Amino acid sequence: MPRYFTLDQALDILPEASRRLRAAVEARQGLADAEEEISAFTRKVQVMGGVRLDPPHMAELGQRRQNSAEKLKDAMDRLDELGIQVKDLDVGLIDFPTLYRGQEVLLCYRMGESTIEYWHGLEEGFRGRKRIDQDFLSNHTGGIEH
Repeated sequence: MPRYFTLDQALDILPEASRRLRAAVEARQGLADAEEEISAFTRKVQVMGGVRLDPPHMAELGQRRQNSAEKLKDAMDRLDELGIQVKDLDVGLIDFPTLYRGQEVLLCYRMGESTIEYWHGLEEGFRGRKRIDQDFLSNHTGGIEH
């Protein structure tokens, strides 16, 4: 069963959620960088028909990839513990489930924004974001004790 947040609850945990989101984004980038370097080396080996290996460097790349993957999993687990939905790590996009007029919708936060100012329906996604207005505030419920 999803965890629903009031806007105030989401705002209260936003600093921690933002830290965890940043950690996930950084770990994902570290993983992508390590995988790209490994892929580049593999392509070089294929093109040249073999090259002299640098075992310490290859071991370091493998360890970097593993460490980044572990950090990413940990950061994602920590966001999940809060009940937050991670939507896009390329831009740092997370959603907080809530209820509006009795329907599940999502409070939407993008890394770099100063606060939560938008919401959208389950099918609308980021492009369908609407600014939180008085109507939303008057008809929004949800939230359970965390």
